[in-house]
Amino acid sequence: MDFAIIGAGMAGLACANILSAAGHSVALFDKGRGAGGRMSTRRLNTPLGEVAIDHGAQYFTARDPAFRHLVAGWRELGIAAPWPSAGADAWVGVPGMNAIVKRMASSLPVAWGHLISGMFRKTSGWWLMREAEEIGPFDAVVVAIPAEQAAAILALHDFAMTRIALMARSQPCWTGMFVFDRQLESLPTVIRNSRDIAWAARNSAKPGRHEPESWVVQASAAWSGARLEDAPGTISALLLAALSEATGSPIPQPVAAMAHRWRYALSAGTGDGALWNRDLGLGVCGDWLLGPRVECAWLSGRNLAQRCLMSDREPLRAVNNFG
Repeated sequence: MDFAIIGAGMAGLACANILSAAGHSVALFDKGRGAGGRMSTRRLNTPLGEVAIDHGAQYFTARDPAFRHLVAGWRELGIAAPWPSAGADAWVGVPGMNAIVKRMASSLPVAWGHLISGMFRKTSGWWLMREAEEIGPFDAVVVAIPAEQAAAILALHDFAMTRIALMARSQPCWTGMFVFDRQLESLPTVIRNSRDIAWAARNSAKPGRHEPESWVVQASAAWSGARLEDAPGTISALLLAALSEATGSPIPQPVAAMAHRWRYALSAGTGDGALWNRDLGLGVCGDWLLGPRVECAWLSGRNLAQRCLMSDREPLRAVNNFG
């Protein structure tokens, strides 16, 4: 079968890797300029040189046996390492969080910079819409993007899937990135849940990082939601002040500062795991169907791929469960 996969983050890549290994043809489309998604690493130009900072997911855990086995392989390749400062079971990508997504995408045909706005069916199969371009045909489509974006694409095709996506509301997160010309020795490596700050950490202390002193500050969902449309410059100044207040220590002016808005950062998870409509050849995967962890995105993508591979032995019906 020919599969189109909308979204080349952890869930979409996990699904694509399994389908491709089983002999199916996959074509992935992602609106980003390169691999990363919510595991992105941003590069900042500073007077001290270019500095890479993880501004999305800060670390990941590995609890499922199959995922632990995969992470062990990443460690052997040198693209993942444990980060005890974040927890006994915390892992990070090396030299950046996006190293893992890059590895997963390396053997797959991914069209970066392709924003898919919709899709439709003809007798020849599924077709995707990108601006004035129609891309297809495909035997099946996998939607692997945040719930709010998925709902808009699914609305004309599967009401049950659309309803689940509409119920899975994501929380926003403003993230500040700061580079300093000296180490902030008075600060701990990790700060959690301090007033308006949900997470702050010394990014340069992660394994495999050799950049100057750099920090990531992620605001709480409530704080981020109240300032969702504020200018990045305003947010950057506020988060730097919040870091100083949270630690009780004066913070010097950074040599570089930037803020990034994650409009769809975290979802509690609907518990569905993955959605598959065999009649239409339409599937959905993503962490929002299971839980707000990198591992959950991988599990959802794997589960959907397994449902697709099993579908020839199932009755013709929509499947909306994780099992």
